[in-house]
Amino acid sequence: MSKIENNNPMTAEEVLRLRTVKAKSTEKPETVEKLFKQAPAMETINGRSFPKGMKTIGMPMDEKTAENRSLETDHFYPTHSDFEYNPKLEPKKDRKPKFIERDSFLNAENARTIFGADQRKVYNSTAYPWRCVGRVESSLGSGSGVMIGPRHLLTCSHIVDWQPNNTTGWLKFTPMYYNGSAPYGTAWGTLTYYKYKVAGPSIDSTEIQYDYVVIVLDRPIGNSTGWLGSKSYSDSWDGGAYWTHAGYPGDLTGTQRPTYQTGIALDGDFWSADDNESMSHKADIWPGQSGGPFWGYWDGSPYAVATQSAHNPSDNFASGGSDLVNLVIRARNEHP
Repeated sequence: MSKIENNNPMTAEEVLRLRTVKAKSTEKPETVEKLFKQAPAMETINGRSFPKGMKTIGMPMDEKTAENRSLETDHFYPTHSDFEYNPKLEPKKDRKPKFIERDSFLNAENARTIFGADQRKVYNSTAYPWRCVGRVESSLGSGSGVMIGPRHLLTCSHIVDWQPNNTTGWLKFTPMYYNGSAPYGTAWGTLTYYKYKVAGPSIDSTEIQYDYVVIVLDRPIGNSTGWLGSKSYSDSWDGGAYWTHAGYPGDLTGTQRPTYQTGIALDGDFWSADDNESMSHKADIWPGQSGGPFWGYWDGSPYAVATQSAHNPSDNFASGGSDLVNLVIRARNEHP
């Protein structure tokens, strides 16, 4: 049982009773236009130009949370956006067949990541907090992530292309990416805060405890999208169907359109420390959703507690804990 004392998040039934908040203002066109105009920094390798990679900052493995330190960061809801607790689903005209038919794609030895009827729904919403979730791309492929500060992205560690000398390859983030559209532009990573360098394709039980990073982006795209808060996970929440997950799956949408699922229960593993918490779950997951957030609501406000990490034949896994929150705090303090 966690020693962290936190109030319980709102239940799925309580969230369903919350009403949409309509925008109170209009976003200035020049704000969004500025985000689009800024080009990424480039570097030349073997005569070819590529987006520039990132430097890295690691949190010492033995660094622990101060006893009475705040274990959460704030959220930001931009009043030029609607606030929807259930996003608008994609219109019928945009619906497409599954990109991958899982039954023919997998064999008996592969992990089962969809349990029972698939609960994921494809959405297309520019309302908060859905506009904060987006598609992550690197030289390793694609994943998912969420804005967690003005220029700060929370995603999984295993999407990062770790390289020698405390550097990484390039990383690109497009919030609310939908079939090639980028309503808030695209941002590029400049710095990676990490606790543990997790590299795929396979991930062991220790790596699952640390499969998250905070990326400092090259522009404050969060001022347009808003961002989620973060909270340290408490084992007192185990089994409670509090959580929402969103990401870009390869099977349903070919990573081109986002899906979401609500009413998810997490189960913090008893062998995981509170600061690096591994959680099992039965949410419906497919590659591409890695790095996508799990969040709940406190007093109607969204806070992320974990990122999607991995799976085995019987469970899916997420990563969270106080170290995740500390990474957010440090990145936001040092690079506001």
